[in-house]
Amino acid sequence: MDYLIDDGMEITLHFTLKLEDGTVVDSTKEKAPATFQYGDGNLPPGFEHPIKGMTAGQSGSFQITPEHSFGQHNPQNIQTLKRADFGDEEPEIGMVMSFADKAGTELPGVVKTIDGDRVEVDFNHPLAGRTLTFEVDVLNVTPITKH
Repeated sequence: MDYLIDDGMEITLHFTLKLEDGTVVDSTKEKAPATFQYGDGNLPPGFEHPIKGMTAGQSGSFQITPEHSFGQHNPQNIQTLKRADFGDEEPEIGMVMSFADKAGTELPGVVKTIDGDRVEVDFNHPLAGRTLTFEVDVLNVTPITKH
């Protein structure tokens, strides 16, 4: 019985995520495959949608637009902080720092510019605004067993 990828299924697959120019951003090819439950939030919905209905042994390559992956780049997500906000840590351009928002959620930000006492930090997802290529090789699809 070949199961199709859908709600209530556990999926094991290899994936490769590439930028428009073919740069590999993430891949499981050299590592263990990814196993997750369809709809559990491990994959953004934009990545789950195209693989729905696939079965073990199938492969596919999908273009995922920013709206369906990590969102558009939002200028409002670029914040100017004071050097003092970094405590003892010396900010450097390109450095990824983690900040807690008002709710205490950790938000990673990338230091964009440093101008005297002012440090500009970009809190957009590094892949925001990018169209990505999502390549998958489905290895296994099984019903989730409830214990």
